[in-house]
Amino acid sequence: MSTKMKRSYNRRSEDERIADLQEKIQKIKSRLESKQRKDSPVLREMSRVQRILRKFAQTALDHGRSDLALSTQAFVAGLDRTANAPEAPVRRRNRQPDASEFAA
Repeated sequence: MSTKMKRSYNRRSEDERIADLQEKIQKIKSRLESKQRKDSPVLREMSRVQRILRKFAQTALDHGRSDLALSTQAFVAGLDRTANAPEAPVRRRNRQPDASEFAA
């Protein structure tokens, strides 16, 4: 008969448990924040569009059109990057100086 080895348990310290719980809280907060975004219907539709575009890119590869597949994949990557970027305030261009301001 073989003897079973006892398991060795590592108890997490209080600090480790607190850090894990804080990480869970951050995940839940970010999930809640993403649900409350104004553009959440757009983001839901975005996943559908990305799935269809990836399918199209695979079809293009299967039929020897790697040029179409690569450009489609690049477009999908750009969509993903802009969709997951935090909302930035609208930046306005500086007013261009008139020619009369330089005449003086």
